[in-house]
Amino acid sequence: MAATLLCGNLGSLSLAGASVKHVSSSSTAFNGQSRIHMPSVAKGGKCRSLEVSAMAKSQDELKNIRQMSDEEIGASVVDLKGELFVLRCKQATRQEYKSSEFRRIRKQIARMLTVRRERELEQGINKRESRKLDREWKKNVVIKPPSSLATLVKAESS
Repeated sequence: MAATLLCGNLGSLSLAGASVKHVSSSSTAFNGQSRIHMPSVAKGGKCRSLEVSAMAKSQDELKNIRQMSDEEIGASVVDLKGELFVLRCKQATRQEYKSSEFRRIRKQIARMLTVRRERELEQGINKRESRKLDREWKKNVVIKPPSSLATLVKAESS
């Protein structure tokens, strides 16, 4: 029997006669976790159930980012923007680079800035004040080459 999946709310999945029901998914606040209840038949004909919990990779990264301080987030955003600049330079000079790195780095920057904005909202900072703080932060940023560039320079000089 072919596996069928009812789209929409992940209603049920039938695999060789066994039905799989989607147990928990919050329709209002999906947090990247999905648990699926799968009944299976053990030896002796007894039925036992398995719960599979899957967490999105971005949720793991968000946990790590939320543990960072504001200064660490700011420093890592500056480093990631430096890495983006290095990738753009490699692209322009037709050197070898991974095109998937552009998207990965941009998403990491966005996650960090999102966490920073969440913290501002918790403090009651409105959008206008946030932009003023961002301008001040950008003025005080000391631009330095990213760590990945230092390793590239060492590799080329060796």
